[in-house]
Amino acid sequence: MSANPAPEREPNSSQDSRHAAPDDTPTPPAQRESLSQLLGGGKAALEASVPPIAFVLGWMLSNHSLWWACGAAVAGAVVVAILGFVRGDKPRAVVMGLLLVVVSALIAGRTGNAADFFLLRLLSNAASALAWAAANVIRWPLLGVVLGTIIGTKTTWRKDPVLLRAYTRASWVWVGQYVVRIVVFGALYLAGSTTALGIAQAALTYPLILVCLAVSGWVLFKNIPAGHPGVRHPQVPAA
Repeated sequence: MSANPAPEREPNSSQDSRHAAPDDTPTPPAQRESLSQLLGGGKAALEASVPPIAFVLGWMLSNHSLWWACGAAVAGAVVVAILGFVRGDKPRAVVMGLLLVVVSALIAGRTGNAADFFLLRLLSNAASALAWAAANVIRWPLLGVVLGTIIGTKTTWRKDPVLLRAYTRASWVWVGQYVVRIVVFGALYLAGSTTALGIAQAALTYPLILVCLAVSGWVLFKNIPAGHPGVRHPQVPAA
């Protein structure tokens, strides 16, 4: 007597196909995730806007009292730091953000020039522009370094010519955002326009970061072909 095995194998066959589907037809992560999602959004940029806004408000409401302005900025930074600790943010990032504001306030208090509160931010943007541009030149685009650390690919993407090219081109967008800040902040700093500096600092932090994330994300994924599995899966050429 012969038995037909088909009815017995159908359930297992369907289960096998369900388990194999994700491997057979992977969905490229580049099509499912934006750069903002991969980097964790612009929360840090939004919080970085709080101290300069507090500084300008303290400056204006106190009839241009430098100490009130610095006190308001430090108070805003302390609130942001407390919220960061409560959320479980990395302590080093929280402390560094607070330290930047405190040092900026000390510089302004020491010189007596309110515009000097923004000097460290101007210098940090200049240093960042130089670092991102230099990293591109030596083929170590910092967007790849940062994103590789976050998503766990580390530096494997450097062995993938597609991702190396995509990260490099997208990183130039980040260089551009720093240059924009340098030009605007530099002009206002030289003019001694404290209120305008604070407004520009707020306008060119969170909003500009969002624009940079959108544009650099578009450049990044535009340079990854449709057949490539995406930034989470670097393709290393066979030796």
